[in-house]
Amino acid sequence: MPEPYGENYHSTFSSQQVKIKKDRRLLHFTLFIITFITTTLAGVQWISASGGPYELSELLIGLPYSFSILLIITFHEFGHYFAAMYHKVKATLPFYIPFPPIPYMINFGTMGAVIKTKTRIQSKKAMFDIGVAGPIAGFVVTVAVLIYGILNVPGIDYLLKIHPDYFDPNYGKEGYGLVFGDSILFAFLREIFVKPGQFFPPMSEVYHYPYLCVGWFGLFITSMNMIPVGQLDGGHISYSMFGEKTHYKISVIAFLIMFVFGIIGFADMFLELNYGIGWSGWMFWALILYFVIKLKHPPVLDATEIDFKRKLVGYFSFFIFLISFSPMPIMIALPQ
Repeated sequence: MPEPYGENYHSTFSSQQVKIKKDRRLLHFTLFIITFITTTLAGVQWISASGGPYELSELLIGLPYSFSILLIITFHEFGHYFAAMYHKVKATLPFYIPFPPIPYMINFGTMGAVIKTKTRIQSKKAMFDIGVAGPIAGFVVTVAVLIYGILNVPGIDYLLKIHPDYFDPNYGKEGYGLVFGDSILFAFLREIFVKPGQFFPPMSEVYHYPYLCVGWFGLFITSMNMIPVGQLDGGHISYSMFGEKTHYKISVIAFLIMFVFGIIGFADMFLELNYGIGWSGWMFWALILYFVIKLKHPPVLDATEIDFKRKLVGYFSFFIFLISFSPMPIMIALPQ
């Protein structure tokens, strides 16, 4: 009698597991579709500078934006996922995070994506590989998208369709303007690929160009993830390379720099001091890191030091952070 009971029990348990897996896959797929919709809408907003409502033909112009931004996010997250699989760490598929684009509000239609590890990461080696694989994979795609965007910038007529008064002496003087901050890599690629005399939009108009906008956003997100704090990707890498104590010191210093830059950004915004080095968003990000993500990295069981090759990859990843970082990523130009 016990044997049939056992078979039925395992059969029921297996069917429940299959149902849970199907439900989870449906959740991942649903979040992806919703994020595809919100990023497409965001793309239309960025490109057209219109808050809607939109016709179907207008929605089509948002597809290059949504395809490329989801491509970067997907490569980043699956970099983590496949590294976790390699080290036999169970992990979920990516949970895409949609963010509904609100008219005239700065957002990109998504807050990225996350995967969750379901088993503990046992060693620094595994921690390093999982942490570094995402940013490098996403960075490679970001650079490809950015180079494609620079090489295929349309002529001035494209911008004139969006802003017919672009050459008017009073253009941009009456209302608030949005300016994306430059980074070392963005400026370098611009210098390399833009021919002398060729039109290239200023940083105050870059967001109307889907591939340039997504390329800029990809660098921005890469640099945000690579800050060596807590359990950010940069924190995983820093902890694996330098150990718990040194990582915590680096984490505190990075937090303080962000917090100070945030204060300067607030002062610059409200008092119009024009320091040119701060951004109010750094304060919010610093507080999120301090209260939510935390500055300390949880210890791993196997604290064996990682090998020299991995350390080289780690230093390269921090080089990526430096060339992608913009101290003032988003600036609001005041009416003149």
